[in-house]
Amino acid sequence: MAGLNKVMLIGNVGKDPEMRYTANGKAVTTFSLACNRTHNTPEGERREETDWFDVVTWDKLAELCSQFLAKGRQAYVEGRLQTRSWEGQDGQKRYKTEVVAQTVLFLGSGGGGNSGAARTERFEDTAPVTAAVDPDDLPFE
Repeated sequence: MAGLNKVMLIGNVGKDPEMRYTANGKAVTTFSLACNRTHNTPEGERREETDWFDVVTWDKLAELCSQFLAKGRQAYVEGRLQTRSWEGQDGQKRYKTEVVAQTVLFLGSGGGGNSGAARTERFEDTAPVTAAVDPDDLPFE
């Protein structure tokens, strides 16, 4: 049966994105996204909590995010969760779960509360889908 791994987030960029290139020349940009949520405690107190997500973008999308995103700018990120592991210098196995973005919408006016008209720009990772779906795996006829 086919699975689903999809994440959609709207939040504010926590610090300026960092762009680098892999050994084979692929652009990769990482940034953190803070997503606020409000809820009421059992005592009736209204609380706001912030969840932080590490976001990874590749290729042209990485270059655009590096160019247009800045600390404080609001963004919509759509992608998938990916967990990677490595061995730390102390010999312990480490894990990190990240959002690998396929779509990023730049919301609002630039970072840090700059004044000006609100603007939304949409950019998507245009890499071709390489996985084939077997019709027998679909949950409907």
